[in-house]
Order: sequence, then structure tokens, then C-alpha cells
Amino acid sequence: MIDRRDALAGMAAMFGASLFAPIARAAATQVTPISAGPPSSPVFTPPQRALMTALSERVMPTTDTPGAIAAGVPEYIEKLLADWASPDDRKPILAGLDAIEARSRADYKVAADKATPAQQDALLTLAMEDRLPGGADFFDKFRQLVLTGYFTSEVGITQEREYLPVPGRYDGAYPYSEIKKVFSS
Repeated sequence: MIDRRDALAGMAAMFGASLFAPIARAAATQVTPISAGPPSSPVFTPPQRALMTALSERVMPTTDTPGAIAAGVPEYIEKLLADWASPDDRKPILAGLDAIEARSRADYKVAADKATPAQQDALLTLAMEDRLPGGADFFDKFRQLVLTGYFTSEVGITQEREYLPVPGRYDGAYPYSEIKKVFSS
């Protein structure tokens, strides 16, 4: 059985000191798993939710393995922000989505969630390069949310990585060199 809390602790170790506060709080607690049930309250407006969903798929797209949407990342992000984030923690995410939306309407004359993938990538690049108001802060936190949601999901653990449950049986002849994925347990 995959334990999302253990996977979340591993993600926390990967990001280190720069970990986004809601992720750190969720990883440190020993209560109900963060993925259990719907968010306690909506965080996003319907247009923000559509944009957050589209952008999460641009950060972790579908390739030969499922992407962010298939892994349930948008639901994870809203649950984490609703139940583990303070209002101040939500501000850079909401402001970043609004800045990306405004820039998309100005540059492309279309809602950002309806923009082409190339246009969405360009908008994310503007945020990453801090060429949008609050862009770098938004991008760093949003990227952490997407990666954490993806790599702690069942899809991320079992399809993107090679899942070896621990403890498991010892196999001294396991063909580690033939596996082309990162291991997770």
C-alpha cells in the first residue's frame, strides 16, 4: 500500500528549506491523509480553477505516463490550499493566476485556460522569469504544489517511478540496471 504521507515527507526533504508552508504543515502532521475527501471550502473561482488545472498539466504534462490532471493534482492543490494554507499562503497563488489571466487576455485576447499549450508555456515562462507581478513567487510555489501532488499520487509513484514496496522481500539479483526510472517506496 502506498502511503502518501511518507511520499510527502520525501518531497519535503527534496525541496528542503524553501518548502511552501502548506506542504510542510501537511507533511508534519499525523492526522487524516491530506488527500481524503473534498476541500473544506472552495479556494478558486471557476475561471481560476480552470486555469490552475490547465497550468498544472503544463508543468507535468501527459507523455508516455499520465500527467497532472490524470494524477488528480488539481484536486490535491485545492485541498491543500483549502485545508492546510493560511489566507496569506494562498495570496501568491491566487495573485499569480490572476496576473497570468490578465496577461493572456492582453497578449492573446483569450482566457488563459483556453490559450494554446505554447501560449500557456510562454505565460508560465513570464512568471518564472518574474516578468509578471509576483511571477517568480507564484511559479516557485505553484511548481512545488504540482510536483508534490504528482509525485505523491498513485500515478506518480507507480507509473512515473518504479514502485518497490518496503519492506519487501530481498532479491540480491534484482535487475536494477535495467530499470530506467527513479525508485519509490
